[in-house]
Amino acid sequence: MNRLMDRWTEATRGKRTATHSIVGKDRSDSTHVVEIVEFPSYEEAMRNSKLPETDRIFKEMMELCDDVPRFTDLDVVRDEQLNKRAVRAFFETVINDRELEAADGFMSPDYADHDPGNPADPHGLREFKEQVGMYMSAFEPVIVIEDQIAEGDLVTTRWTVTGTHSGEYLGLEPTGRALTITGHTTFRFADGKIAEGWWNWDQLGVMSQLGLVET
Repeated sequence: MNRLMDRWTEATRGKRTATHSIVGKDRSDSTHVVEIVEFPSYEEAMRNSKLPETDRIFKEMMELCDDVPRFTDLDVVRDEQLNKRAVRAFFETVINDRELEAADGFMSPDYADHDPGNPADPHGLREFKEQVGMYMSAFEPVIVIEDQIAEGDLVTTRWTVTGTHSGEYLGLEPTGRALTITGHTTFRFADGKIAEGWWNWDQLGVMSQLGLVET
């Protein structure tokens, strides 16, 4: 079964919309095998559900089984651990690895952002990426995840960011000063992607480290 799934993955590469495939065996009955295929959404699952490669692999699967395999259309109602991993991957890939365009794979196109330290919240993913790009140019940030808590469709992450003021920020020319910023972010998931975010961070601490205010 594992080899069959590997062949299906290879045969449908670039065509299928599935994100994960897990094969499990019943501990009490070794002949009972369950495969769980995960998709970002029901619509994505249906979009390429009639691939000829999938039909061929299914026929081969039938030959391995004593009974006809039965399909179950599951709706995942709690996916907290996967959401936490997705947030961690978002921070590592988009922020630390500087792969800004990779945000498209993590976030909804109509992503909504909320930041009390930002006078003009970005509207949509495009504006959000522009804002993140500005922070990257200004501070060369590296984020360390301290803790994560997930409940339902929400994931809260406490983080510490270190960086250097190497680019213009709020009209201030680069000072070369090292910065440490602490804060937390809460992301809301919808259809497997980050749809909304709330940021809280030590803006006064940043201003103090830049020499803009006295504390």
